[in-house]
Amino acid sequence: MTLILAGDIGGTKTILQLVEESALGSSPKLYEALYKSGDFPDLVPMVQQFLAEARQKLDQSLSPEKACFAIAGPVINDTSTLTNLGWILDARRLEQELNIPKISLINDFAAVGYGILGLESNDLCTLQAAPSQPNSPIAVIGAGTGLGQGFLIEQNGTYKVFPSEGGHADFAPRNELEFQLLQYLRDKYDIQRISVERVVSGQGIVAIYQFLRDRKFAQETPEIEQVIGTWERETGRSEKSVDPAAAIAKAALDGSDRLSEQTLKMFVEAYGAEAGNLALKLLPYGGLYVAGGIAAKILSLMQEGSFLRAFAQKGRVSSLLEKVPVHIILNPQVGLIGAAICASRM
Repeated sequence: MTLILAGDIGGTKTILQLVEESALGSSPKLYEALYKSGDFPDLVPMVQQFLAEARQKLDQSLSPEKACFAIAGPVINDTSTLTNLGWILDARRLEQELNIPKISLINDFAAVGYGILGLESNDLCTLQAAPSQPNSPIAVIGAGTGLGQGFLIEQNGTYKVFPSEGGHADFAPRNELEFQLLQYLRDKYDIQRISVERVVSGQGIVAIYQFLRDRKFAQETPEIEQVIGTWERETGRSEKSVDPAAAIAKAALDGSDRLSEQTLKMFVEAYGAEAGNLALKLLPYGGLYVAGGIAAKILSLMQEGSFLRAFAQKGRVSSLLEKVPVHIILNPQVGLIGAAICASRM
């Protein structure tokens, strides 16, 4: 039995999972635990504690032969520095100190790309049904804290994952309101160039709300005003006491705040337009997958139709995008699945 250790490492929390390689794609999880990242000075003592707990729980000797850790940050040559934790991770050092023969570090969005290969049909919500064409590219886009983008290309019978920095491409307004948003953000941040990530992300939801509020689109409700006010006063703090994007999304979903409803309308349309831009560049007839923490939480708004309309509104080449399968990933552990798949290939 070949054991794999998979991890999803974030600045706030880390999830570790022990899986059996031969069971990948069915019921692979042997043991899983969640830890506060800040409670540990390094990944090594966390993994050591995890394995000790797993051995006690499962009452057996456990020695992983492979491990892959998805990192919320850049990974260069199997090394990564998590500045907000003070961790400096090096796969070769981890191999020695953890006595695991093969360890790999990958970016968390690359892990999502691998995870797509292990998803089941109930892990997905299909927005646009179209036949998946074998050997065609697969695209992945995901709005969360930022805007991740990547793609998968078939090579020698298997798919290889390629990350990208597409979220830092220019925001391209499509109507008068979005042009005004662009100018608002340029003035707000005192910069000349606005990336699409500043609009299509959690921070983008808040920025759109502030734009509409300051433009007097509608009156603020006391509940959202309080959340936004608290968040604005906490600017500069490493940890905030409120999550304004979540509050805005909730108010939009339950129809209790007109500003929030318009905010999410603009956000979903901008999201769909950028997904369409990515699809035009790749022609991902193997599928375009929408990941990230936001899409699944506002699923009814993503299904309403404006996302797909903006996705497909590409002038004379719009018909090309009608052949692209579009899915929203519902499984929040897609990154862990991907880390396990990446480890199995080592």
